[in-house]
Amino acid sequence: MTDTTATAEVAVRLRGVRKEFGEVVAVDGVDLDVRDGEFMTLLGPSGSGKTTVLRMIAGFELPSGGTVELAGVDVTRRPPFERDVNTVFQDYALFPHMTVQDNVAYGLRVKKVARKERNARALEALESVQLGGYGARKPAQLSGGQRQRVALARALVNRPRVLLLDEPLGALDLKLREQMQVELKAIQRQVGITFLFVTHDQEEALTMSDRIAVFAGGRIEQVGSPAEVYEKPATKFVAGFVGTSNLLQGGVAAQVLGRDGTWSVRPEKIRIVAAGAQPGPGEHCAPGTVREVVYVGSATRLLVDLDAGTTLVALQQNERSTSMEVQEMRGARVQLVWSREHEFEVVTTAAEAPLP
Repeated sequence: MTDTTATAEVAVRLRGVRKEFGEVVAVDGVDLDVRDGEFMTLLGPSGSGKTTVLRMIAGFELPSGGTVELAGVDVTRRPPFERDVNTVFQDYALFPHMTVQDNVAYGLRVKKVARKERNARALEALESVQLGGYGARKPAQLSGGQRQRVALARALVNRPRVLLLDEPLGALDLKLREQMQVELKAIQRQVGITFLFVTHDQEEALTMSDRIAVFAGGRIEQVGSPAEVYEKPATKFVAGFVGTSNLLQGGVAAQVLGRDGTWSVRPEKIRIVAAGAQPGPGEHCAPGTVREVVYVGSATRLLVDLDAGTTLVALQQNERSTSMEVQEMRGARVQLVWSREHEFEVVTTAAEAPLP
């Protein structure tokens, strides 16, 4: 899938990029344009090819076919040090014996930048990640989130055109990871350079990205804004991987929707009403029995076995109900109702296994 953008606005351009490891095809003909100054996320499960694509952009892996361009220049065969990119990994790899400022300035020191300039640039980079007063500390004196920001400052100090981030938040606990998602996006807006971010976490991608490229089986399934990818997934894989999706297909689609094909509706778009209730104008409905109730605090997920022969998940906000009240819904007869405008048709790709 190709996203066409004028060359002058493109920071990274991939055309027909392929990577083989022996008989294994890890990346299979990827086309992608990453716009200058945007936060682009490569999202997919383990083994989908996203990290291999990042490594080929960085120059750590050579493509088996296709081209990699940075700012319109073909760098496919250039070594990493000749590419205007820097990479931040999940393992921050900070030097424990060095101060934070010396860690950040290390790359400039290797490039033989004068001491005065490299110290000034290191302090500037630390300020950009809200660590201005931490330059004299050692990494062991910092929290996990602070060490992550030091690694980010070390990458930013070289002023790369593109910053590559390979699951940099994966080692953090949930609350800190959520905090860093917001901070990382704010830093990207502040410094204004292109961020290319790899993750398998769907919520992380939706939270941070300007656009998302969803990977499966070494190929891109869809490229779009978070809202586009979530609200209008192009394939069954995207519908199922990015959030929870309910699929209506075959005889079920014909019975419930009155049409063929494979259709999906998100759980939060479904209302749960009393059995026998009639849908309003522009709505579809399906009767069923509540099989399972999953209470998650602010909301409840209900698995409803439809009379038509499939199971849908509905999400109900716990605005007035308590945990005891929602648990009592198990086994109840209900009607699921949703607006027709919230149904979207999806297609099957070669990367997807047939559904039962």
